[in-house]
Amino acid sequence: MTVQRFQPDPRPLPAGLHFIATPIGAARDITLRALDILATADVLAAEDTRTLRHLMEIHGVALGERQVLAYHDHNGEAMRPRLIKALKEGKSVAYASEAGTPLVADPGFQLARAAIAEGLTVLSAPGPSALLCALTVSGLPSDRFLFAGFAPPTKAARQKFLQELAGVQATLVLYESPKRINQMLADLVQCLGGERYAAVCRELTKRFEEVSRGTLAELAEQFAAREVKGEIVVLVDRAAERVADGLEVGAALEKAMQNMSMKDAAAAVAEAFGLPRREVYQMALGMQG
Repeated sequence: MTVQRFQPDPRPLPAGLHFIATPIGAARDITLRALDILATADVLAAEDTRTLRHLMEIHGVALGERQVLAYHDHNGEAMRPRLIKALKEGKSVAYASEAGTPLVADPGFQLARAAIAEGLTVLSAPGPSALLCALTVSGLPSDRFLFAGFAPPTKAARQKFLQELAGVQATLVLYESPKRINQMLADLVQCLGGERYAAVCRELTKRFEEVSRGTLAELAEQFAAREVKGEIVVLVDRAAERVADGLEVGAALEKAMQNMSMKDAAAAVAEAFGLPRREVYQMALGMQG
């Protein structure tokens, strides 16, 4: 079988800001469209310039006379005007994060927002994403999920952060450093309970890819004595739906109506217990009568 080398699409690349998803591990996960954009964009920008240059070298995409401009958290404010200027001049600007899809735990959203504010075209070349890759292999419900990014590094702030997520009716997805994964799992047990099903995904698409599944308590125990390396995604099953007790709802409704109108109190209690507003409002009417 003859393998054809990549040949860029000969059609000119439209002017605008092009966000490119890049591999999170396996270099062959790049899309042909992403390679087309890298080959033909007027301006290249990247969160990590060395990573993007290396990726282009692997796939035989010539850099030519172009530079790869660094755009990251530490220089974004200074670099954005330069990239916006290029866009206003009718140039095509390609941006790639260090790995994965731009704007997911990445500084690219500020660039996108600035371009949109100027009425400029913003496009996406979709592809690899650690978030979606982890969700796919986790075995957890994917009909509804919440990406919460990185938890705070300090214990008190992290626990407060996790407590705010405890009641969310969706699969939780978080990124974490290998240096803090054991602390984070311990805090998840404390804040969400040890019985929830979860998955810890490490080094996705790479040689030492590993997916550990079990309850939070089991995973916390497993990782407590381990030293791990690599990028980590933690996924936690949604909270069990609360079964509303009539007396509890009635007590909450009575308390709420001391400071709120009947309509507002019914709405607040209905949301807190996951009940239909009409049902709670009828209960409130009965209490008044």
